[in-house]
Amino acid sequence: MATSYIVFDLEWNQSYRGKVGKLPDLPFEIIEVGAVKLNENLEPVSEFSRFVRPFVYKTLDYRVRALTKIQAKQLRSEGQDFATVMREFFRWCGMEKEGEEVVFCSWGDTDLMELQRNLQFFRVRNPFPYPLFYYDVQKLYGRCFPDAEKRVTALSNAVEALGLKEQGAFHRAIEDARYTAAVLAALPFDSLKVYRSLDYYRLPANEAEELYLCFPDYAKYVSRVFPDRETAIQDKTVTDMLCYRCNRMLKKKLRWFSANQRNYYCLALCPEHGFLRGKLRFRKTEGTKVYCIKTTKIVNAEATERLGKMKQVLSEKQSLQRHRQQLRKKS
Repeated sequence: MATSYIVFDLEWNQSYRGKVGKLPDLPFEIIEVGAVKLNENLEPVSEFSRFVRPFVYKTLDYRVRALTKIQAKQLRSEGQDFATVMREFFRWCGMEKEGEEVVFCSWGDTDLMELQRNLQFFRVRNPFPYPLFYYDVQKLYGRCFPDAEKRVTALSNAVEALGLKEQGAFHRAIEDARYTAAVLAALPFDSLKVYRSLDYYRLPANEAEELYLCFPDYAKYVSRVFPDRETAIQDKTVTDMLCYRCNRMLKKKLRWFSANQRNYYCLALCPEHGFLRGKLRFRKTEGTKVYCIKTTKIVNAEATERLGKMKQVLSEKQSLQRHRQQLRKKS
């Protein structure tokens, strides 16, 4: 089966009145789609570039105008309605073509999310499979350059660091798609193929659909949706620790704790593979419910000691808070 890589980028508009005029179901409306199709050797074979005529946010926000240099009259005269552009785009991608695998790639994780949100809002059929895997080129770049992984790397910085030729302005869909494709081609992709990213727009509907993904150096679990964080943290599947190399249920040396109510950590010991750090991140759905992403990773003695110190500092803070509360009650 032949494989095509669709490296795409979107530009979108928002309410120029800020939160006042923002629709909760459509915070960003797509106004431009740009994409480059690569063959299995990551060589460009064709391009797609379209303006989308805005339907909801017809006045361009000043920040969008400044960043993209797109003018409202361009969108009115050259743009097509969203549904038409999407039909042309997915046809160009070859998603329904037999004998061809289509893999999407983007710089960061927001474009696929916003594309599907726009599809939902405008009632255009979502042709993406579930679960939807793709390549986040920004993350792949970060894996090759660990210092860059610690911060959000701008596409322009990656282009400059790799010594790639700049031929067009950034922050335009087709230009950014070209640059992202060039960055991807410059990376050792064969060794990075295993690190597929998972899109979180559509989530597991029940326990049977929950996802377990294993990579060479870590594992990931994506839960179903829970009504709230408290319910999720009480679920055994969420809090269990398994070794992703031998599938052994592990005993926790440090139970789950959190210093900021955003990320939870724990430490478990595998008799065969050593210490594993667990990390729980809770994310809100489109409504008020939550789901969690658990990652487990084998860690060295330095990371183990760092986690232990983090837990100790937290325990000391909690002890001090309890002591202060007792003093206030006595006074």
